Amino acid sequence: MFVDKAKIYVKGGDGGDGLVAFRREKYVPNGGPAGGDGGRGGDVIFRVDEGLRTLVDFRYQKHFKAPRGIKGRNKSQHGANAEHMIVRVPPGTVVVDDDTQEVIADLTRHGQQVVVAKGGRGGRGNTRFATPTNPAPELAENGEEGKERWVVLELKVMADVGLVGFPSVGKSTLLSVVTSAKPKIGAYHFTTITPNLGLVNMGDGQSFVMADLPGLIEGAHTGVGLGHEFLRHVERTRVIVHVVDMAGTEGRDPFEDWVKINDELKLYNEKLAERPQIVAANKMDMPEAEEYLAAFRTQLAEVRPDIEIMPISSLTREGIQELMYKAIEVLDQLPEEIEVEEVAQVQERKIYRFDKKGDEPQFTIRRENETYVVESEAIERMMKRMQMNTHDAILRFANTLRKMGVDDALRKRGAKDGTIIRIADFEFEFVEGSSYY
Repeated sequence: MFVDKAKIYVKGGDGGDGLVAFRREKYVPNGGPAGGDGGRGGDVIFRVDEGLRTLVDFRYQKHFKAPRGIKGRNKSQHGANAEHMIVRVPPGTVVVDDDTQEVIADLTRHGQQVVVAKGGRGGRGNTRFATPTNPAPELAENGEEGKERWVVLELKVMADVGLVGFPSVGKSTLLSVVTSAKPKIGAYHFTTITPNLGLVNMGDGQSFVMADLPGLIEGAHTGVGLGHEFLRHVERTRVIVHVVDMAGTEGRDPFEDWVKINDELKLYNEKLAERPQIVAANKMDMPEAEEYLAAFRTQLAEVRPDIEIMPISSLTREGIQELMYKAIEVLDQLPEEIEVEEVAQVQERKIYRFDKKGDEPQFTIRRENETYVVESEAIERMMKRMQMNTHDAILRFANTLRKMGVDDALRKRGAKDGTIIRIADFEFEFVEGSSYY
């Protein structure tokens, strides 16, 4: 089963919670705080495995959650960091964020990897909050939540040579002759509906991967027929072998076939027009083929004199070996990898995000009947981290709101003693003149 597109959910592990603890050892008076920090949650990492060829595994498993970090321990001991979750993907996998459509990574080399969902930081234990004025705080943080997102995986087949052409021109037959692959072959259009890969071994250490790609039709660049499902795979091939029915058995002119297919490639991606190409003039065992070939040579020389024509017959195997050696000759003159335009170096790419600073308020206040609702990403993020079950935690929370100017803003909006304030899922009373709510 060939699967070349999948949508999955990934979530980094949550950080471990910090601990509130105190030293209670014999002969250690006033031992002080001893709560350790929580461990970091595991990352979800995609790693290329050259042994994989499809995304079929993601059809049966669509959720990937990394383990969370271990909670902090007493005696100021850190909780253990969680192990990362390694997800294996085939070479040629493009990872796209489903919400923003941003290309996260383009994975092409064996062993290449990228962090798709980072794990959360561990929460700090009460040892971290000790100060000269509060040497024994009952205050600790929860672990940070791991990043979560839906991503779309698109596989673009990695092959040295790709066979393109109209349906039923003999691409699958050619692949079956030169490799041990056994593609489905039939006397009807669209026998091949998924890419087939085979290894061509010419001896003396000379070999390359060949892909038989589904047949193209006019309008494919707009999605007609198999459309983008096919063209996506052509982008990865280093050399294009354009198989042409030189006998015109379908009643079409061979040169017009060549023009239409190249137009579709160019309309989909202009760089494909610059990709090295060899024309495999197939079905030369047919009576009309020689006449068509002479006309084809003349017409092609006028527009693309750089393209070489190799007469072959997949049925009689005439010219097949010469075609394979020609493909090796062209491959030897090319770099090992096709340059990936979307993401040149994933590891070095930097993403800059807008961070509000200066005099801009970091919160908004609105009124719902008699309740004042404070909305702020920064405050809500802080509340998730704090363990709001001790006096010290509530005091720290109230002081933070006061420094941010929330108190003054509430007074200007008319908040008084006893007014209900809501932030996220928490509700409490506003107390005028107190150090906390």
